[in-house]
Amino acid sequence: MDNLGVPQGPVLVTGGAGYIGSHTVRALERRGVPVIVLDNLSTGHRAAVKVPLEVVDLADRAALGRVFMAYRPTAVIHFAARAYVGESVGDPSRYYRENVINTWNLLEAMRAAACRDIVFSSTCATYGDPVRVPIDETHPQQPISPYGRTKLHMEHMMQDYG
Repeated sequence: MDNLGVPQGPVLVTGGAGYIGSHTVRALERRGVPVIVLDNLSTGHRAAVKVPLEVVDLADRAALGRVFMAYRPTAVIHFAARAYVGESVGDPSRYYRENVINTWNLLEAMRAAACRDIVFSSTCATYGDPVRVPIDETHPQQPISPYGRTKLHMEHMMQDYG
C-alpha cells in the first residue's frame, strides 16, 4: 500500500458483482487500482462487472487457489456472504456453510498466497438489540440471529488469522 492506504497491486473483490461490491470496484478503478472480481453470480450480476471476473464459489478451494496463483492479489475486499436475517433463521446451516466456512476457505487461500491484507464488510447485526444508542464499536456484540452470529464468527476468524 502507498502512504494513502491505496494498494499497489491487484485487489480481489469477493462478491464484486453485487450492489456494494460493484460500486467498490468502480471506486477502486477511479483510484487506478487494478481489480479482479470473484463472484459465484448467485445474487450478483455479470453485467455489473467491467474488470476481470472469475466465476468461482468460495466453497471451491481448488479454484480459489488457482485465482490467487493467477492474479497474485495484494489485498482482498470481502463482500461475499449470505445476508438475510429471516432466511438465516430458517436455514442456519446454509449461513454457517456459506459465511463461516467459505470465509475460512478464503483466509486459507490468502495465507497460501501470502496475501495478508483484507477489508471485511460486516454488519450491525453482530451487536444484536442495542443497549445504548448510538451503537459504536465499543458496544457489546450479542447477535440474535444466525446471520449476525456468522458475521461475528467471521470477524473473530479474521482477528485470529491477523
